[in-house]
Amino acid sequence: MAKPSPIVGAILAGGRATRLGGVDKGLVEIHGRPLVSWIIDVLAPQVDGLLINANRNGDRYRQYGLPVVPDRLPDHQGPLAGIAAVLAEVPPGGAALTVPCDSPSPPADLAARLSAALDAGEGDLAVAHDGERLQPVHALIPATLRASLDAFLAGGGRKVERWLAGHRVAVVDFSDCRDCFINLNRPEDLERVRPLPARHSRTP
Repeated sequence: MAKPSPIVGAILAGGRATRLGGVDKGLVEIHGRPLVSWIIDVLAPQVDGLLINANRNGDRYRQYGLPVVPDRLPDHQGPLAGIAAVLAEVPPGGAALTVPCDSPSPPADLAARLSAALDAGEGDLAVAHDGERLQPVHALIPATLRASLDAFLAGGGRKVERWLAGHRVAVVDFSDCRDCFINLNRPEDLERVRPLPARHSRTP
């Protein structure tokens, strides 16, 4: 398929974070800055627009000057529910570049490399692979897949991998920057993401 335009960056911050005691992971601070702030710095130069998918603390997220889009499904039904809400905001011909809120340092060329795979006709959507495992929420998903995702969710589907299995997926190798996919799932993971390089702060 042709290169999608526009590309809308979407930070997925709508989960319950049960393994982290229910805190809002996007607002967990590293070096005195919420995780979402780090991600905004990296994603903003790569995309034509940026929004945040969140189901709580909307006022805090809106302080970054970005649209905040909640899930359309109730009860925090997983990342696909967030992606569906995001795709509803993407104009025809465009695509959503999705990143989870607990991955504070995504690749600076994430959009370019995923978009190149779609432009080369390698799949219906493009997903990053860190050299060890697929990173299914680091993805470039065209707006044309919105109907497919809505139908999958309406049928009770929730697993990202199961939805992906119904499509041609362009798997893009990011093994040269595996550390960009480190994430924060459990309290002990916090120490693994603390040594981030100090960047210019984007403070709301």
